[in-house]
Amino acid sequence: MDFSSLNRGQIILLGTSSCVVLTVLFTVLLLLQHLSNWTNPKEQKAIVIIILMAPIYAVVSFVGLVDFMGSATFFTFLESIKECYEALVIAKFLALMYSFLNISISKNIVPDGIKGREIHHSFPMTFFQPHTVRLDHRNLKLLKNWTWQFVIIRPVCSILMIALQLLGLYPAWISWTFTMVLNISVSLALYSLVIFYHVFAKELAPHSPLAKFLCIKGIVFFCFWQGLVLGFLVSAGIIRSHHHWLDVEHIQEAYQNILVCIEMVIFSIIQRYAYSAAPYSGGVKPKLKSEKKND
Repeated sequence: MDFSSLNRGQIILLGTSSCVVLTVLFTVLLLLQHLSNWTNPKEQKAIVIIILMAPIYAVVSFVGLVDFMGSATFFTFLESIKECYEALVIAKFLALMYSFLNISISKNIVPDGIKGREIHHSFPMTFFQPHTVRLDHRNLKLLKNWTWQFVIIRPVCSILMIALQLLGLYPAWISWTFTMVLNISVSLALYSLVIFYHVFAKELAPHSPLAKFLCIKGIVFFCFWQGLVLGFLVSAGIIRSHHHWLDVEHIQEAYQNILVCIEMVIFSIIQRYAYSAAPYSGGVKPKLKSEKKND
């Protein structure tokens, strides 16, 4: 292939498509490793849903890049697919942590060894909660609710945003209102996961929870905050259109989709470590069990 004959658009599509292929390839390899060591369906079903986040983000972003001149409603629909799946991933991540700890909120199963631990809240949550509370079934349920509110709010906001755009009732102030609501919602969900990690850091240590959490938080925050940064650069006139047939909003969406395609390759590689199938293979699982017995 003669790359010198390609224009900028073709080079971008070729590079991003390569990123998508690599993301899918790394994820499929990890998925096959789990399927070949399917020893704990409850945990591994959650892991499968989580690791599919990277290729879904990459494919959806690439579709948006191919249909470069799509409507605002089309781009909102694509973003909604990614962000609704993001909400599902956060819920499954919490379920995975519960499985590691043998906790069941619905069945009121909280091991005696972890009851009464201190939960330290930080600003601004201290406006609504005491700085220090004791761990019990009620506080665990509260952490779960803080996570699940995003699982509900995200799809509801997506449906409203698409409906308002189709009706032509989507001024800038409504867009920023949705942005603020979703920012608060996702921040609360991630805050609850951080608190959960700190409370159970010792018990979760054999499962590398920090790496698992950073994969999710990284994808969520990279996509969300870089979208806000790009929006600011457009508002400040730093990103602008130099073609009469191309508005700056489409350029902003293109930049966002390009960055996501590149980033998902990195996260798909990190996931191979964070969500490795090794703990479910015959050689590692007994070791983890023996370590728990010794504790």
